[in-house]
Amino acid sequence: MQNFPEVQLAVDALKRRFGAESGFANGDEPIGLILGTGLSGVGAALEDVIRVRWEDLPGFGRSTVQGHAGSFALGRLGPRRRLVLAQEGRRHLYEGASPAEVCMGVRVMAGLGVRRLIVTNASGAVNPQFDAGGLLCMTDQINATGRSPLTGPNDDARGPRFPDMSAPFDAELRDLALECARREGIRLERGVYIGVTGPQLETPAETRMYRQWGADAVGMSTVLEVIAARHLGVRVLGLSCMTNKNLPDCMAPATIEEIVATAEKSGVALGRLLTAVVTSM
Repeated sequence: MQNFPEVQLAVDALKRRFGAESGFANGDEPIGLILGTGLSGVGAALEDVIRVRWEDLPGFGRSTVQGHAGSFALGRLGPRRRLVLAQEGRRHLYEGASPAEVCMGVRVMAGLGVRRLIVTNASGAVNPQFDAGGLLCMTDQINATGRSPLTGPNDDARGPRFPDMSAPFDAELRDLALECARREGIRLERGVYIGVTGPQLETPAETRMYRQWGADAVGMSTVLEVIAARHLGVRVLGLSCMTNKNLPDCMAPATIEEIVATAEKSGVALGRLLTAVVTSM
């Protein structure tokens, strides 16, 4: 599921839409950013923004998920005015999207010169020591979707047939995020993220199983994007807003409205952290 001909069409379309005046065509390497559920508002911090809706690009459809804007935004962030290419929202397997469609944005960003990518999402905390509303820096991941964006013929010019996944998240970028969080006075947990298909939320038994597997937080995205990014040699930093707490012995009901609201609230701290990280890169 490596759809690079379709990816190249979207890359060419975005290059035309962004234009040389954006600074994008002047050798300024953009920092990639994927904004997950309820976090599209972080893109409001970008200055001199050029925004392109997904439906105006080949290979992309309209976002169908609450809290996902469905656009690309190219702009400047922070006092050093670093060039950032943000994907505001994402596609999910539970929408009926294929792994290739889920990873379309990652591959397009790599095609536009992104070599460092920050992925964000909303997740449920399964580590009982973590709290709803907290932020998590991902140290590792578990792909429990049963899918991969690399099935089918491999494009050897893009990446290896069997990419190494011993370090899906970049240690140097993780250390930078932890240092920035310390300077900003933001509590940043560290842990393993497990990605599932959804869209149903977890049962108590599933939560207990994920914890036994070594997961600290669970969500319905990110893992396929990280695989696609590493296949292309892109370095990845993973940050998550933990929007609810899953305690299998006393599970409380959770709604998407509550999850989005908590993600938006946590997004304030995440926005500060992202600005600090991007500025320090």
